[in-house]
Amino acid sequence: MVKHNNVVPNGHFKKHWQNYVRTWFNQPARKTRRRTARQIKAVKIFPRPTNGSLRPIVHGQTLKYNMKQRQGRGFSLEELKAAGITKKLAPTIGIAFDHRRRNSSLEGLQANVQRLKTYKAKLVVYPRRTRKFKAGDSAPEELATATQVQGLYMPIVHVKPSVEFVKVTEEMKAFKAFDKLRLEHTNKRYIGARLKRAAEAEKEEKK
Repeated sequence: MVKHNNVVPNGHFKKHWQNYVRTWFNQPARKTRRRTARQIKAVKIFPRPTNGSLRPIVHGQTLKYNMKQRQGRGFSLEELKAAGITKKLAPTIGIAFDHRRRNSSLEGLQANVQRLKTYKAKLVVYPRRTRKFKAGDSAPEELATATQVQGLYMPIVHVKPSVEFVKVTEEMKAFKAFDKLRLEHTNKRYIGARLKRAAEAEKEEKK
């Protein structure tokens, strides 16, 4: 029971509740507006891809997300060099470059270099002037058949690992995982002392 001579609780929480209800009546109109804006942008940036620059495949940070792959900010200088692309050329042909990124694994480096090479093979470069072609520009036949890429370009394909079912054998049933773990833990703990003892014993034998 409440002590002291307090006011009896009598909260009025239903005043003007209509003013505090969040509505989404503008959602259908916004959807139409976003779609129109995408179409206008696609026309404006033609023949470039609508989704922006090509980005590398990287692993997420921290122990929780490091098994997941996602798009990074930009390719590293090492990846661009391996693919034969200069850092000044990269932004002009739709490749994102991040000067801060470093490659910590050979596997990731090779995957991104292969991604760049595949992109280069499919790339169509328009000349700055329609009648004046320079080195690196695509042939007129390629320009005639080129189309604008809508949506994601070279998306990350997530491969699900396959599960193999096997019959449980008697050897598997007899195996004691906890005992094995404890034994290996003990071996790791005493390996230094055992090696030292073995070295001392070998010295004694030589004497």
